[in-house]
Amino acid sequence: MDKFLLAILLVKLLSVPGAAQVKKQFTVEKTDQYNSVDLSLKAKTGNCFIRPSEHDDILNVYSNLDIEEYSHSFSNEIKGKTCVIKLSLERESQRGVGRKISHHVFGTYERASEKFWKVYLTEELPYSLNLDYGLGNSNIDLAGLAISKLKINTGSADVNVSYSTKTENKIEMDTFSIKVDMGSVAARQLNLARSKYVLADVGFGNMLLDFSDKPVMAHHIKGTVGAGNLVIHLPSQETPVIVRISDSWLCSVNLSRNLKKIGDNTFANAAYSKNAKNILTFDLDVSMGKIIFKENN
Repeated sequence: MDKFLLAILLVKLLSVPGAAQVKKQFTVEKTDQYNSVDLSLKAKTGNCFIRPSEHDDILNVYSNLDIEEYSHSFSNEIKGKTCVIKLSLERESQRGVGRKISHHVFGTYERASEKFWKVYLTEELPYSLNLDYGLGNSNIDLAGLAISKLKINTGSADVNVSYSTKTENKIEMDTFSIKVDMGSVAARQLNLARSKYVLADVGFGNMLLDFSDKPVMAHHIKGTVGAGNLVIHLPSQETPVIVRISDSWLCSVNLSRNLKKIGDNTFANAAYSKNAKNILTFDLDVSMGKIIFKENN
């Protein structure tokens, strides 16, 4: 098998009574046959962590589950100069969907931290990431990675996105897209993403978009809110901000004190002008939910 193909490593370690051991489950090696990675990762249940790696393998996945405890599907191919990886993980369980939802709401079995997948990505190549979560939790640390596009879709999972070492994205990102149904997403330090566009879609869940640090480039944020909540943290008042909102009588919109009305459903702060640099532009549509703007004090 060529080195670029997936090597499924089922490492049999000595068992320790009463304690699950972490095992390497999958790895994809870096080769000179491609110069970018398109990774689609679906985790229907469980807890998933994504981190930068010190190694140059483009994908390493570890878990404290045994192979018989979960099912997976995988495909890997090279298209042009891009390595396209699709990996779906699902923990096997005798519990039905109703029991899983009951666990998510009431926490009736197993602590969230007990069973997990840890996914490591190299800092050496640019990624287009498509991440899809069902139930459980996900923590995504993008510090120092090169992400060209990022798409996150969560059903009832709770997702946290951050840049732990405050190291910005190595390349300019085209689109940072987040969709939440009944779960929650907290996307922090979004100035470090260096994304031209941020797309936010909130159904019945909750989303936090943190722009509280001074941006190094302009960001255009487009958001839709159904019956959920969208909280936006703004940077200091020296950063130009303009907000356009399409709302209804069923919704609630709380603007920060520095945002003043300058037109129909249009608001801006004192630093805003059409020729200003690094503008934060918000185009938002809300039906029955709530949008809250908070300022960086």
